[in-house]
Amino acid sequence: MRASPLPLLLAASVLTVLAACGAEPALDAPAASAPVVAGKKINLSPEQNRVRTAKVAAIAGKVPKEIAADGKLTVGFSAGGAPPLVSPATDDTTLIGVETDLAQLVADVLGLEFTPQSSSWENLFLAAKSSKYEAVFSNVTVTEERKDTYDFATYRIDQLAWQVPDNSPVKAIKGPADIAGLRVSVGSGTNQEKILLDWDKQNRAAGREPVEILYYERYGDVLLALKSGRVQAYFGPNPNIAYNIAVSGGSRIVGTFSGAGPDLQGLIAAMTKKGNGLVQPLNEALNTVIENGTYQQVLERWGLANEAVPESRINPPGLPRQPAS
Repeated sequence: MRASPLPLLLAASVLTVLAACGAEPALDAPAASAPVVAGKKINLSPEQNRVRTAKVAAIAGKVPKEIAADGKLTVGFSAGGAPPLVSPATDDTTLIGVETDLAQLVADVLGLEFTPQSSSWENLFLAAKSSKYEAVFSNVTVTEERKDTYDFATYRIDQLAWQVPDNSPVKAIKGPADIAGLRVSVGSGTNQEKILLDWDKQNRAAGREPVEILYYERYGDVLLALKSGRVQAYFGPNPNIAYNIAVSGGSRIVGTFSGAGPDLQGLIAAMTKKGNGLVQPLNEALNTVIENGTYQQVLERWGLANEAVPESRINPPGLPRQPAS
């Protein structure tokens, strides 16, 4: 589930084929022109002409005064992201993607100026906790542990995928035994890392070979590691992987998994500091754009219609807490 100068190389999901949000990063050189996914061109330029919507005064009036005072909604995004979630445009500066588009819609409903900010993945959480960022829209999964510190308003389903090179002997990854002894890459501090560590713990307890885990800050580095054989598989957000495969090829998805574990459908959510009073207006704004159709327009624009939710929920059940070691 992280700004990189590889906006085209780092493609991510947009096909109905990718119903489970999992794909492989393209291992070839980036395309010279706008990528085409599901028969439509994806705009990676800074001139986005984003889908917009109208202010709803009744919801805007619920934004806490201290947040609304400057007339801005300051939103954090991961600097190392990849399309179609969030990534730098072709100017290597403007942040674009489904996450920025949805945050813009929410800011519109709240009558606030959308003010995007970029940081490392880990610092998103510190910035939200300190109120430096009033909200975070960056493919953040709801987890029980995170709910201790943050409030969440959901807006997409969360699917993870296993990516391997086309020539990999690995045919399917369905559970812990399938990754025993492999060199695997995963994002640090992510929910997929928690799932991977749990699988490795199960393997060790069963006497299987441990997993060798390698960490890279950017998805582009993961792709290079896959191509060179430094890692044999990558466990990450299905949209990024699927988009990359669709645009560049060179790899396969060999398994998908809910971001909340085997017993619960994971959910992606807007994150804000717990108890700051913003989650309710965020939730109502998201439900407004779901109802007026602009939400669906954004997801379709980025090829993620299959990750739509029927409604936004506040603090639903999330990835369970990890058992103590």
